[in-house]
Amino acid sequence: MKGISIKDIAQQAGVSPTTVSFVLNGKGKEKRISEQVSKRIMKIAAKLKYKPNQLARGLRTGKTKTIGLIVEDIANSFFANVAKVVEDEADKYGYKVLFGSTEDNEEKAKGLLEVLRYRQVDGYIITPTLNLDKEIASLQKPVVLMDRYFPNVQDFNYVVVDNFQGAYTAVSHMVDQGYKKIAIITTSSSQIQMQLRLDGFVQALQEHNLPAGKNMIKRLAFDLDRPGFIQEITKYLQHNTDLDAIFFATNYLGICGIESIRALKLQIGKDLGMVSFDDHDIFRLHSPSITCVAQPVEEIGRRLIQLLIEELDNNSVTRAQVVLPLELRKRESTMMRIK
Repeated sequence: MKGISIKDIAQQAGVSPTTVSFVLNGKGKEKRISEQVSKRIMKIAAKLKYKPNQLARGLRTGKTKTIGLIVEDIANSFFANVAKVVEDEADKYGYKVLFGSTEDNEEKAKGLLEVLRYRQVDGYIITPTLNLDKEIASLQKPVVLMDRYFPNVQDFNYVVVDNFQGAYTAVSHMVDQGYKKIAIITTSSSQIQMQLRLDGFVQALQEHNLPAGKNMIKRLAFDLDRPGFIQEITKYLQHNTDLDAIFFATNYLGICGIESIRALKLQIGKDLGMVSFDDHDIFRLHSPSITCVAQPVEEIGRRLIQLLIEELDNNSVTRAQVVLPLELRKRESTMMRIK
């Protein structure tokens, strides 16, 4: 079925296609088109359910009013929730959002960038894979990084959280609750956010004179599936029965950890304390509820769009690198221990 065109609207309104184009692009007053004519055109456009061709409009105006959002995994609750905020905030400025997931795969990330470049998006919000800095720098459009950044590249806007302090605070809380043999379960990823969480974990243990050696650190391959994570966590706990608390470096590891701990007939909070980085509905609803380091999802989404729109509207070249604080939500998984 052929789409409605500007010519169709012009014919019904009794005006030229140029007049319709000016009105639909918000230039009616500038071109001295009467309010009566403008209203008639808008009414007919709505009645015909006219949808502008963003690519064609982009060629005329230099803007498609679209934003490309690339995340690690849109099925992950954190990225899904941030994406929803980004979509809602972008809509306030008249922008639509095109989504894609990299699964932390560099080739897939490059492919997504090519697709979005072809779609002529006006700007990008990107959760980058490890070696994507050169491809991002070549985009020649405004870019804001989210969740992570490139430590050796200072020329990107980004919005991240204080991963080091979040992990440090979580471990310090467990120590305050009386836990003394605390391990971290993390991934093998060398991404900066994961490294900072590990650094915060280690420093907190060292400052409290608690063991922080290799036995306290379990790295799992990033690309394991859920049963694989559960199996590896279970094996680790079976071989380290003297542990009294675990810090999970991501929420999906924490969810798998709950299954592993239950499979071993251990009681969370009493037999084994638990904190997860990043909240999830499961942690709030689980019995006992799970202490977590919560990311400020709403604020992350707002700041991402704010930075991008500022650059789109003002051609700003000032770099804004935002590091947001985290909230430790204390729940039963660390509050049930008898000291």
